[in-house]
Amino acid sequence: MRIHMKALGLVLALGASPALAAATNAVAMRAGQDRVQLGWTAPGAVDVYLAYAPDAGIADATLVSGKDRDGKALVRVDANRRPYFLLRDTADGTVTEVSERAVPLARGSNFRDIGGYATADGRHVRWGLVYRSGGSAMLTPEDLAKVKALGLRNMVDLRSDEERVLAPTRIDGVAYAAVGYPMAALMSGMNSGTPQNGAAIYRGFPGMLAPQLRIVFDLLKRGQGPIAYNCSAGQDRTGFITALILSVLGVPRETIMQDYHLSTTYRQPQYEVPHIDLARWPDNAAAQMFGRYQDDPAMRVARPLREADGTPFLKGAFDEIEAKWGSVDAYLEQEVGVSAADRAELRRLYLR
Repeated sequence: MRIHMKALGLVLALGASPALAAATNAVAMRAGQDRVQLGWTAPGAVDVYLAYAPDAGIADATLVSGKDRDGKALVRVDANRRPYFLLRDTADGTVTEVSERAVPLARGSNFRDIGGYATADGRHVRWGLVYRSGGSAMLTPEDLAKVKALGLRNMVDLRSDEERVLAPTRIDGVAYAAVGYPMAALMSGMNSGTPQNGAAIYRGFPGMLAPQLRIVFDLLKRGQGPIAYNCSAGQDRTGFITALILSVLGVPRETIMQDYHLSTTYRQPQYEVPHIDLARWPDNAAAQMFGRYQDDPAMRVARPLREADGTPFLKGAFDEIEAKWGSVDAYLEQEVGVSAADRAELRRLYLR
């Protein structure tokens, strides 16, 4: 997986660590099919443990590097399982948990864990319970084995009717939910139907995606994770859903925006939708839109999710919510059915 230095800096800044942990700036990045490079900052020695369950404790993990003082370790892992690392300070026993932000898939796009982020009160989002992604129509058998190992219990597909027909998911054996709507509902925010992203599209998300949000939050409130939700690119509709989940959990807006922009690094547009024969899909709006840019080299690279003046597209959704409902909490309570008691329960379930 290619990791740009700018994105690496963001991941380092967003690394997971309990409030009192000695190891900070923890990051885990794939360095080969069966190797993960760890990095951290600590004033003293750290014991590095490997586990394959997000809720594992030291007793359930394997020591892979003892009394490590150089702030880095290259760890061999099972290539088909998601690894989690526990960094224990040898002086006071405090533990930092970290995992890879993205699930390393050969033909997947933007499939990543939203765990590890710090909240305003010093807690952290639990790893391994909530995943966001792009389309999964082109996953290899090896990719599917890795996804199966995540133990997903539910998937929510945020795509339009046409997109789901055009590029059906290859992930089977997981409870699946979707809400039908036409591609025209999404394209209405584009200029003349051309594939031009922007805040105008995002301003429609609070209304258009409220039914999908009800499904996602109902699953989360009932503890029905691990859960994954996706759209085609895993950045716009998926980014909006993620922003609201992280908001409920108390993650600061700045961190939410940083996670949002990681899509520019983790997207692989060539693996989101199979090659389209436009003649076969004359009445499929999604096929006509995606097909127009699929062979354009400039569109094979993920574009920054910002207006010309640098404003994140996602701000358009937040602006719409604040203008019409006053706050994210009020929007979720009135339109999605997430009460103050629900928010407290979600924090209990998904923070540590």
